[in-house]
Amino acid sequence: MSLLRPIFILFFSITAYANTDVMLLKSYEEQNVEGWVMSEKLDGVRGYWDGTQLLTRQGQRLSPPAYFIKDFPPFAIDGELFSERNRFEEISSITRSFKGEHWEKLKLYVFDVPNAEGNLFERLNILKTYLSSHPTPYIQIIEQIPVQDKAHLYEFLKEVENQQGEGVVVRNPNAPYERKRSAQILKLKTAHDEECTVIAHHKGKGQFENVMGSLTCKNHRGEFKIGSGFNLGERENPPAIGSVITYKYRGLTNSGKPRFATYWRVRESHQTK
Repeated sequence: MSLLRPIFILFFSITAYANTDVMLLKSYEEQNVEGWVMSEKLDGVRGYWDGTQLLTRQGQRLSPPAYFIKDFPPFAIDGELFSERNRFEEISSITRSFKGEHWEKLKLYVFDVPNAEGNLFERLNILKTYLSSHPTPYIQIIEQIPVQDKAHLYEFLKEVENQQGEGVVVRNPNAPYERKRSAQILKLKTAHDEECTVIAHHKGKGQFENVMGSLTCKNHRGEFKIGSGFNLGERENPPAIGSVITYKYRGLTNSGKPRFATYWRVRESHQTK
């Protein structure tokens, strides 16, 4: 038995992860996006189908039920596992589970066909052709809207955010799929977001006297406190020291720290299930 256990662990580590480098977004900072296309940035869980299995952004294998992936294509597609706006916690919970429950609520919203040739529309057309003869309710191609000008882009952003959407993705349709953080695909939001590592908890005062009042975080901007954005449950059981959280902020102070930093959530992770 002692010999079998290390073999099992090695087998699990090999099968649970795959080397998959995906295209990552940079931020829109008034770059020239003439001739580009835009779509809503969906607040879900990244899903990369490599032709045989569904992987996270980090390359860890997900466990969708057989019915979900039954008619998926024999080639790679990249997208977002998503149901509807303001359901991130539910989406994340579904994808983390080994039980395969509630996947019927999700679809893989596809924004690229990584290994195909041609421009973005030609790559997506390969999937469209495949789906015409292999229809599935669990794949949907994200509509790409040509950007007329900067006013059109910001008008679309306002429309998305008014409907409680996260933001907008704008990309160069003539650029190839790049397996790195690419300047050819950009995210645009009213509020910025970044990640930081929790290094300390601080007791609250007043109504938060018996729970966490704030925490200290650290990233490339240095150390800073975050005291807002937490619900009561999160104050009673705050993100663990050493965990990575995502926060939203609106610009930087003169000292380069995030202005109005607000807790958003613990970083998506499939390291433990």
